[in-house]
Parts: sequence; structure tokens; C-alpha cells
Amino acid sequence: MKRVVITGIGALTAIGNSVPEYLEGLRTGASGAGPITQFDAEPFKTQFACEVKDWDPSTRVDKREARRQDRYTLMALYTASEALEMAGLLDAEGNTTAAVDADRAGCIWASGIGGLRSLEEQIEIHDAGNGTPRYNPFMIPRMIANMGAGHISMRYNLRGPSYATVSACASGGHALAAAADDIRLGRADVMVTGGSEAVITKVAIGGFNSMKALSTRNDDPATASRPYDADRDGFVLGEGAGALVLESLEHAQARGATILAEVAGYAASSDAYHISAPHPEGIGAKLAMENALKDAGLRAEDVDYINTHGTSTPLGDTAELNAIKLAFGDAVYDLNISSTKSMTGHLLGAASAIESIACVLAIQHSFVPPTINHVTDDPNIDPELDLTFNHAVERPVEVALSNTFGFGGHNSATIFKRFSE
Repeated sequence: MKRVVITGIGALTAIGNSVPEYLEGLRTGASGAGPITQFDAEPFKTQFACEVKDWDPSTRVDKREARRQDRYTLMALYTASEALEMAGLLDAEGNTTAAVDADRAGCIWASGIGGLRSLEEQIEIHDAGNGTPRYNPFMIPRMIANMGAGHISMRYNLRGPSYATVSACASGGHALAAAADDIRLGRADVMVTGGSEAVITKVAIGGFNSMKALSTRNDDPATASRPYDADRDGFVLGEGAGALVLESLEHAQARGATILAEVAGYAASSDAYHISAPHPEGIGAKLAMENALKDAGLRAEDVDYINTHGTSTPLGDTAELNAIKLAFGDAVYDLNISSTKSMTGHLLGAASAIESIACVLAIQHSFVPPTINHVTDDPNIDPELDLTFNHAVERPVEVALSNTFGFGGHNSATIFKRFSE
């Protein structure tokens, strides 16, 4: 099988609107959480989120085209542009270069929910009592979850494999794995992959509140996402996107591309347990990590850093750490573990995309991003684990693993390593 390398990345998060800004946010332990500005959240139990700030999509997306798009597809196009530019695959007009064979390039993109904002807006217009319902003709194309992949493919003339993965918060991990497989198996030379989510809306906040999934720390939103802290009370909803350009090693080398990291292995599994709660013993998560190591041909002791799912929920955090201990044995005490959701919030279907990029940046820049907002130790968590609390750690990172788990029991584990001939 062909080796798969990463040649470009693009990031849009609550702690940075580009890869350099995101890197700075990860290094400094910035919190992206604050009061919701996109609607009046006063009636809701949760009134804060990790919103993207001061973002002008027109710097990378045509203004006229942008008016027809949902926020999540704009985010997809924006980050894909940054990733392809970094990969050296765009010309001066922003179109793909001759190095991209359109028939052997594609896009597999993730979104857990899709265009919820557009759906909510159209329902509100109908509910306002305006007579015969007249919906925007772009409502359906704006709403459906495959349009991230569709718009990227159309914008950059990628005629190879193109579709969406929708598996809740594991969506991004599954998209990356599927895109990498297309290259591994020789079906494509270049794949754009990642995920985007933009559901800081009344329906999403209200729905997650009804499940008691969100933090309600309205008096201190900046510290509300606190994975592994004894006083964690739920996740903080985030928005944004992450894009990665994958290439076969041969294709990247033939054009003299800069290789950022290698996709070493990946695996998926299911808890087969509950619609929203993780398996308390972490059986499915353990299986995903073990099989990812096997796929990569690596041992537990080869891993330097685990970027966890770590959502800041009472059940989820401890279940994942239990699974990590089962999968890694004594090697777990020699690696760093952190949850970057403490900074970005939980991006649902896009979480794996930006967290995979965090792994790539950790490898490139030899540091481990922190788990911020830790105040009180949880007596149910092994104190010998290095959870990288509050401050980034400078250390060589040769191999990093990213975990993402979704409602429905979906699990994904992806391993990245420093590229070597």
C-alpha cells in the first residue's frame, strides 16, 4: 500500500482564524469561550460558547457565492483554501495547479449536523405567520451535510472520490481515514479532508441543554471547559473547521512538496452500548486505539502524545482515560495526554479535524498543547497520568494519536508520525 503524507493544513477556531493563529493559541493556552453573540442566549441555561471571532470569509471565498452558503460550508471552503495554499497546489488566481490531476483528486469532508443554522432560520420565517410558506430555494443545498465536500470539490475541480461522513463527533476521524484509504489503495493521489461545524444556534444550545450535556458555568465561561477537573459539568459548544491535504508519498516527492507529517494508521470501532453515554470500561475506545497501533505497525511505547476526545463531561473523561490505560499499559506513564477542547470547545463533527491538526503542529514544533482550566484534582483519575495541565510542554513529539468519539458509540483513533524516508 502507498504511504500517505500531509502537505497542507488549514484551521479556523475560536482561538485562531488561521494555522499560525491556532498554533499561537495552542502554545499559550488561550481560551476561546465567551458569551454567545450570534443570538440572544439569555433564556437558555447555557449562554456561552466558543465562537469564531473577527472572521471575514471574503478573504478566501467569493462574496457573491458566500451569500448562498451556510456558515459551515463557508468554513469548509475557507480552511480548504488555506490548506491547499500551504500545500503549494494553488496558482495566483486561487485555482489548483497542474500538479493536481482532477480525476485523481477528491474531497471527503465531515460535519456532524450540517446546515442547522439555515434550517432554523427558514423554520422561524414559517413560524412567524407570514401566510403561505415560501422557503429560500437554497435552503436544502445550504442545509444538507454533504455540501462541504460538494462545494470544495466544485471550487477546486476535484473529480475523484467526494462525499461526507456523518458519525456525530467521530465524523472528522472517519473522513480522514476514508480519504487516506483512497490514497493508500491507489484510487487517488491527492485528497482534501477535514470537517466543519457551525451550530451555535438556539436549536443546538436548547437541544444539548435538554440532554444536560453542556456546561452551565455562565458566571465564568472562559474556564467552563475543564476536562479532567473534579468540577467539570459538561462540554462547551464550539464552531470552526480544519482541513488537511493528503497525498501519496510518491506524488508529494515528485513535485518537491514540503511534508508536514505522515498518516501512520487509524482504526474505528463501536461501543455498541448507548446512544450518548460512553461504555464505562472504555471497551470500544480501547479497541480503536489498539487497532490503530497495529495498523501503524507501532507499539504503545512509541507514542509520545495523545490528543484526547476529552470533552469535559463527568462520564466521558474518565471512561476515555480508563480506555487509554487499558490500551497502553505501563507505557501510559511515559507520554503526555491533553484535551485541546479546553481551549477550542467541542466542534462536534469538526473536532477530529482541528485536533488532528493540533497533533501535526505538535510534531512539527516539538511541544504538547495543554489542558487548560484545571483547578481541582478528580479523585477518580489516576494522579500519575501526565494530563499536561494549564501549560504547554516543550518536548520532541515523534508520534501523536488523536481520539474522537461520537453519540451512537462511534469511535475513531488516528496516528500521525514525523515523516522519515
